[in-house]
Amino acid sequence: MSSYSELIKNFERIRAYMREFYIYGFKSRDDYSKKSARSYDDERRRIESWLGSHMSFVRTPEGKNVFISIDSRSIRHNPFYNAWKAKSFTDGDITLHFIIFDILYAPEVRHTLAEIMDLIDEKYLSGFEFPMMFDESTVRKKLKEYTSEGIIVTEKEGRKVYYRRGVDVDICGLNDILHYYSEVAPCGVIGSFILDKSEHHEDNFTFKHHYITGAIDSGIMAALFIAMREKRALTISNLSKKKDLPRRCRIIPLRILISVQNGRQHLVAYLPEFNSFHAYRLDYLSNAKLEEVTPRFDELRSELDRMQDKMWGVNVKHSKWGHDHLEHVEFVIRIGEHEDYIIQRLEREKRVGRIERIDDNTYRFIADVYDTGEMIPWIRTFICRIVKMNFSNRTVENRFKEDLKAMYKMYGIEEVAE
Repeated sequence: MSSYSELIKNFERIRAYMREFYIYGFKSRDDYSKKSARSYDDERRRIESWLGSHMSFVRTPEGKNVFISIDSRSIRHNPFYNAWKAKSFTDGDITLHFIIFDILYAPEVRHTLAEIMDLIDEKYLSGFEFPMMFDESTVRKKLKEYTSEGIIVTEKEGRKVYYRRGVDVDICGLNDILHYYSEVAPCGVIGSFILDKSEHHEDNFTFKHHYITGAIDSGIMAALFIAMREKRALTISNLSKKKDLPRRCRIIPLRILISVQNGRQHLVAYLPEFNSFHAYRLDYLSNAKLEEVTPRFDELRSELDRMQDKMWGVNVKHSKWGHDHLEHVEFVIRIGEHEDYIIQRLEREKRVGRIERIDDNTYRFIADVYDTGEMIPWIRTFICRIVKMNFSNRTVENRFKEDLKAMYKMYGIEEVAE
């Protein structure tokens, strides 16, 4: 039997397994050919060690399929955060970590690098027959890492640099805020890490619609936020459904859009190579690398603001700079007596477009959007009241009508009005 560890070094590999088996789901062991069966078994056991109480399976003729099964009424915390809290470390890493914070045991205690090195040799390692050696370069890098995270603070006096522990913040009064943030906000795993430090942890929230799977995309989302804050370009890998290998592309990330209906996360970015805008699913993105600052960021963000007046969802159909490729859609609905609430709903739910009143019982909705197909699920909710429609994209209109015919046929209704 192969051995495995719950700790991980390469999160992208874990993310890929979680995505393929437990989110997109219902794949058997034999369906996954990208890695060996042994590697699959190791990763499966590692993931099940974090999510075991939420795992279910079904047996099919093709084999046993494992998937995530979660009742949002019974959980208070996103279980996918456990994957982020299982980072691998060496014996030297963990030993040096505790030594440093034992030396810098309070915010008022401070030492130079040379003093820290002397204390490590004299106080912590002198009693060992074969002491673990930490050279000055290793300790300096560790201190620099903690300084960049704000855990350790540096103070310079002349040519000497002193290190001291950062001041702890009392978060006792922030439990409700942190709990809510950790479960609903982008990169909510940060709130989950902070909550782990709280001694009095009470959960006062449950969520009817709890979109938890975006948690495994927190790393790529954080990289996108950094790029947008610093107005940088980004080189990133995009996984395509049509190709086995991801494609590297250079983009300028502009805005992250998150659906309140299904929790799916998208990035809208500008592609300098094609002078166009494009939407990417975050769960298809990986291996982000920050590039140079771009002077066009504010200009591109303003252009996207203008374009959002024509976006129903996230699709911009590869629109080139200054050239909108819009599709026209309109449909007429008829309401009965005392059904003004239908028009109120139409007005409330429309994201773009306008409503025209034809008479007391008939209204027309008109819009020009980048992608008519994104509107179809919403238009379907008015099916019983639609009396006329006209799409400039005939393919979408015909597909909509064919779906209606299939539905009528399913219910045994033969004659369908065009």
